[in-house]
Amino acid sequence: MNRQTILVFIANLLLLQSCASTSEIEPQALEPLYFPPPPEQPRFVFERTLQSSAQLESTSTQGQLKNLLTGITESGTAMSKPFDVAVCNGIIFVSDTVLRTVLVFDIPSRRFFQIGKDSPGELQKPLGLDTDNECNLYVADGTARSIMVYDQGGQFIRAIAGQQWFDRLSHVAVNDEGSRVYAVDTGGVGSDLHHVRVFDVNSGAHLMDISKRGKQAGELNLPRDIEIDSAGNLYVVDGGNFRVQVFDQEGKFLSQIGQLGRRYGQFARPKGVATDADANVYVSDAAHGNFQIFDAQGQLLLFVGNRQEKFERASYMLPAGIAVDEDGRVYMIDQYFRKLDIFRPVTLKESEGFLGIWSSYSQAK
Repeated sequence: MNRQTILVFIANLLLLQSCASTSEIEPQALEPLYFPPPPEQPRFVFERTLQSSAQLESTSTQGQLKNLLTGITESGTAMSKPFDVAVCNGIIFVSDTVLRTVLVFDIPSRRFFQIGKDSPGELQKPLGLDTDNECNLYVADGTARSIMVYDQGGQFIRAIAGQQWFDRLSHVAVNDEGSRVYAVDTGGVGSDLHHVRVFDVNSGAHLMDISKRGKQAGELNLPRDIEIDSAGNLYVVDGGNFRVQVFDQEGKFLSQIGQLGRRYGQFARPKGVATDADANVYVSDAAHGNFQIFDAQGQLLLFVGNRQEKFERASYMLPAGIAVDEDGRVYMIDQYFRKLDIFRPVTLKESEGFLGIWSSYSQAK
């Protein structure tokens, strides 16, 4: 290629870039994505995808659309292998097993930081997450086999339990007042430790164990996630038995949701569980590539998302952790696409709730 050809190429490239910048496409060009779709009455609308700290710092509408369509984000700290999500008062916590930290997206304060990078409180393999009413963060560290507790600013408070207590610590839940913590021991093929271990948060004392390995009602096989609803009931993803089991806080079996199958309302690879203020239950499934919503009686209300290899809104290959915040927004992790998708109840305006301030970022130029 001679010098003249190179100059012509550069000139054309600059012209194309200029055209692109002057004809910037607004994200609003994308049609809203509702669930269920029309003509049914919608209950949720896809709101946004979160992948990187740059999304708190950048206000470029062109960049936002690029992220929605391609999954390519601007510079910043990006998710590498996200696992679980917890949300408290607009602060989004995402555990990442490759970065070995918890990524913190503080939306109201418009800041980003990481938890677990330094000692004391250094994380080795952060997995399941939960928060109490004070927004203190509880992290199940799978390698340390310990529950690590931090305040919402990332200050390390204490470690609970340790390697002698778990075979495969995977998830954690804490009651609202922050007095009891429930830790899931997933166990393995050759282990009988498929149960939930309960500890006193302040003293670290072991209080009791819930369930044992088996397939009968109230028994667990490869348990995964755990959630506590507003009434204090425990919801445990019983992965090897393809169901969600419900217990009271003392471990009494109450009911179960779902069974093995490929139809909606059934499970193939259930992963995460969350509940909302109305006691509805949200379950992510890695085989279905979606999350399903059940009422308190276990009846299917709605499914959201679909499984496919192309990066798109509400499309998944390896969905994992799921959470519902105080305003009813739903957050779901996908490990394959390294993203967090956020859905908003249609009864909630984009400018409302703890994340409402995010909609004003694009106007602050």
